[in-house]
Amino acid sequence: MDKKQKDKALLDKFIGVYCRKKHRTDGMLCADCAALKDYAFEKLDKCPFDPKPKCKECTVHCYAEPYRTTMKEVMKFSGIYFVKRGRLDWLFKYLMR
Repeated sequence: MDKKQKDKALLDKFIGVYCRKKHRTDGMLCADCAALKDYAFEKLDKCPFDPKPKCKECTVHCYAEPYRTTMKEVMKFSGIYFVKRGRLDWLFKYLMR
């Protein structure tokens, strides 16, 4: 699995947790979260950098403002959620990149 596929899998998990906990959905993403996921995957596929940097350290911010703000909220909420539930491996991977 290449880096972009791993990033997509991580985004899928983060957006899924966010939607399930914040929007009280059961397994399926709400329309807003589905649109955010589609948008994020599209931007990831079109990223011109190889290797792709972390978005927060990138010199080119490709997300439009409403999506960028929402994605920051998703990443913060889901990151804390997973760390509290023992997914420290993701924290270490994030810090070591």
